[in-house]
Amino acid sequence: MKKTIGGLGLWLVLGVSAAEAANQEIRALFTPDRAQPNKNVFVNQTPNSGYCANLPGECASNNMFSIQLPIRLDSTRALLPGVGIALKVPANWRPLTVINAETQEFETVEVRIIGIGSRFTLSDTAANLVGVENALEGHRKLWTGSSWVYAPAPCLYSGVGTYTPQSYGFFWKAPVEATCTKVAAYTIPSMYFDTVDFAYELRTPNPLGMSSGLYTGSMSYSIGPTGDFSFGPLFTPDDGSLTLDFVLDVQHTLKVDLPPGGNKVLLEPEGGWQPWIDSGRKPARIYRDQLFYLSASSRFKVMMLCNSLGGTRCRLNSPQGNTTEVETFLSLPPGITGPGGGDVKLHRLRFDTWAGPFQPDLYLDRKAGSLRFEMPKDAIDFLLRPGMSDTLSGSITIIWDSEV
Repeated sequence: MKKTIGGLGLWLVLGVSAAEAANQEIRALFTPDRAQPNKNVFVNQTPNSGYCANLPGECASNNMFSIQLPIRLDSTRALLPGVGIALKVPANWRPLTVINAETQEFETVEVRIIGIGSRFTLSDTAANLVGVENALEGHRKLWTGSSWVYAPAPCLYSGVGTYTPQSYGFFWKAPVEATCTKVAAYTIPSMYFDTVDFAYELRTPNPLGMSSGLYTGSMSYSIGPTGDFSFGPLFTPDDGSLTLDFVLDVQHTLKVDLPPGGNKVLLEPEGGWQPWIDSGRKPARIYRDQLFYLSASSRFKVMMLCNSLGGTRCRLNSPQGNTTEVETFLSLPPGITGPGGGDVKLHRLRFDTWAGPFQPDLYLDRKAGSLRFEMPKDAIDFLLRPGMSDTLSGSITIIWDSEV
């Protein structure tokens, strides 16, 4: 199976009771975009909450998305000057398997957490704890170095912070999996973080190599002093686990359009029948190329059904009881490869047998292909034998199926 192309940066929010483990669905959708045929990636369908919902401009400029968890973390004792609050998230790539329940096909998704945020509330106003009158100055002096909007290394500043006299909302980018520590400059009797906001990034499979349908899988994390998500040893959560339930929704396009009248094919020699009528010169070929327009975003297969005794030939019949045979050849637009690789040109179809799979390299929107219907030489000889005068016809059905 083809794996990993495309990148998707996302941020999230969820609601759970304190007695249950937190579960959040993360849904991403692929549908082909005729305006951007080269864009073969999944698009996040999970609504923003938390930081990006409150400050959409900051996230849009950084191509970020966020989720907020209603998980509260409380300090277990007073924070004395010099004591740090160390935030850490699972910033390394972690793989998980997503499975299509109908086809049992599986793909690998990789996920990493790329940001962490919250809003903390102090036991008193920052100004009172520091001994100043201005709230913003209190928040700046309460911590060594700077206020919480400026992330300590290796975390990075992400935008703006929000504050009240007693609380502060923030969000930090987390480029690597390491602790980012803010150190108290004054005594803080107690404090708590009322939510956990996080941003994540996905590496998704190539949707062109996947069947249509829902692919699901889960990733679980621990929350707490020694967990995947940690606010340091002094803070304990009211919910110790988080499960992200991933749903990749693949909605492919496979459509074949014929031009007006394209469902009726008249076989003729090159140059028409007049040379045969005028001179009796037997034509070397009797055939017709029928144009069609193909829209396809996933691999597909093709089958031919007709009146046949098997193999590559279909029978044409007349009311007089005469028969002849015709073969069908498939040519696909450039950008589609066949089982042996390379372009698909005049691929001979067989009765009641799937041909393919055929794999688009990108989304094709109404690109031209053709079906050639051609009589074998022995069928021409039979048809044009002396004294023969008849009209023969038959039906050939071409089935296109994206369920490969």
